Amino acid sequence: MTTVENSCGPTDTPVDVDIPALREKYRVEREKRLRPEGARQYQELKGEFAEFAEVDPHTPVTPRAPISEDVEVVVLGGGIAGLLAGSYLKKAGVEDVRIIEMGGDVGGVWYWNRFPGIQCDNDAYCYVPLLEELDFVPSKKFADGAEIFEHCRRIAKHFGLYDGALFSTQVRAVRWDETIDRWQLTTNRGDDIRARFVVMAQGSYNRPKLPGIPGILDYVNAGGHTFHSARWDYDYTGGDANGGLDKLRDKRVALVGTGATGVQLVPHLGRDAQHVYVFQRTPSSVDDRDNTPTDPEWVKSLQPGWQEERKRNFHNWSPFVGVVFGAPDLVCDFWTELGRNMSARIAASEDPAALGIEQIMAIREEEDYKIMERLRRRIGGLVDDPDTAEALKPYYRFMCKRPCSSDEYLATFNRPNVTLVDVAESKGVDRLTERGIVANGIEYEVDCVIFASGFEISTEISRRYAMDVVEGRDGLSLFDYWKDSYQTLHGITTRGFPNQFFTGFIQGGVSANTTAMFEQQAKHIAYIISEAISRGAKTVEPSQEGQDTWVKTVRDLSIDNSAFELSCTPGYYNNEGRGGGEANGAFLGDFYSPGFYEFDDLLAAWRAKGDLDGLELKT
Repeated sequence: MTTVENSCGPTDTPVDVDIPALREKYRVEREKRLRPEGARQYQELKGEFAEFAEVDPHTPVTPRAPISEDVEVVVLGGGIAGLLAGSYLKKAGVEDVRIIEMGGDVGGVWYWNRFPGIQCDNDAYCYVPLLEELDFVPSKKFADGAEIFEHCRRIAKHFGLYDGALFSTQVRAVRWDETIDRWQLTTNRGDDIRARFVVMAQGSYNRPKLPGIPGILDYVNAGGHTFHSARWDYDYTGGDANGGLDKLRDKRVALVGTGATGVQLVPHLGRDAQHVYVFQRTPSSVDDRDNTPTDPEWVKSLQPGWQEERKRNFHNWSPFVGVVFGAPDLVCDFWTELGRNMSARIAASEDPAALGIEQIMAIREEEDYKIMERLRRRIGGLVDDPDTAEALKPYYRFMCKRPCSSDEYLATFNRPNVTLVDVAESKGVDRLTERGIVANGIEYEVDCVIFASGFEISTEISRRYAMDVVEGRDGLSLFDYWKDSYQTLHGITTRGFPNQFFTGFIQGGVSANTTAMFEQQAKHIAYIISEAISRGAKTVEPSQEGQDTWVKTVRDLSIDNSAFELSCTPGYYNNEGRGGGEANGAFLGDFYSPGFYEFDDLLAAWRAKGDLDGLELKT
């Protein structure tokens, strides 16, 4: 069996790349897709559209009596962020922890997303958390969704997080009550829960969204079937996450969206449906998948600390860092290719140490263009129809959109029952009718429309949190307080919102391995809460000086990525073409630019001091 863990060298890329011509081509392709309304082009899932997000296709809601109680810590969300928050709290000795989760079980994205072909898009040995602690190794490099979901359940069982968890429950309002120094939480089940501490761990991007296409309800009311890919309807399609969608054999299906989800879906839909129309605004970059099974001999060789070593290695080779010397690339895939190629180029120069930042960035840009040209030429070798092949080619910089990989996606467009409908010129689908879907002025009659249109990422914070109210001291709304810019200490806690803690992309470190970020945050949150309890504090929150100092630190160290962002094709990575300056629309937040592990060292040093510098404790 071939191992997936060996180090690798640079990838061969084309040398005949006309960068000025491509730069202009990228600009033209971006302008085609740019829409003036930005992220507001998407339909929020509320009112008549709420069922696209709030109906649980996996677990029937079991009636129960409303709960009225006091709890030490409530963790909002049972996905990986919430599970890690709960786990680290338990490890810190905090036992009274209640998870509240909208779904019928833990798992978050891996509970909700069960569409055919779902797999991890990152190296699973890095992405799946707590592998050593729970003595588990994924079965392949890109683990199946079901395997990750089961590991989430394993974490919950191991740390006793199922005890007291409330599932199929959505928190509607979170309000601070100064008279009792607690948060009052109300839910869609009539609960009244008073929590001393609240950890907001709903996940970075958990709320599905729809493109704002006119006529969706007209189509539904006329008998057309629709659902979001994050709420897959197997009653309609048949089959399971492995495929076999037998109920689609006589169905004409429209798939709207060709991001990471669409890339995994299309091969299954192409195999099983009578006909599939794939509506694409912007193509994804799609590299080889090469999803190799885990080598059991490699597993036997693993030494304590192996996962942390691999996570750090992946981060160092990822596009967020990009230049590494003296260390092998242990991950060796499309995420680390740019780092490999850059490092090889720099190492081969006459005097690597003499290269300035401008020269290094020029090398990075050139290698970026070469990688994307390699991926475009790969399409030409796999897709028979030249017009379809051309439409599938991504004309933008690497990391303008989430990079993808698949060994089947591109070849699926050679099937006679699969039609690519490119909607770049019209900037998206025109509308839905009672019979189907209209694009480029042509109506396609379909039986079902599947929206693989992603999640609330660059929209207003109130939409991303999917709550009616988050109010701190004196009725201060978090949505108003953060409307123009984040105000935190370490991206974890905010003045005016005592005993409340946040996870996700806010004002902290950023890694291409999102779960490493959640673990870093969980460890820090658990430390603050456990220290507040042991010191007899009723409340803990940033001082004004502490918060202002951190905000200034983040801003002073920030790197201006606007030129790159505004050169990219519109998408959630760049706030639909507007960059990250609008209403906290940057998908990475207002991040700590020196680096993810530099931020980790900063937090570790802060904890080691033991004085909770920048926080105020009320006893």
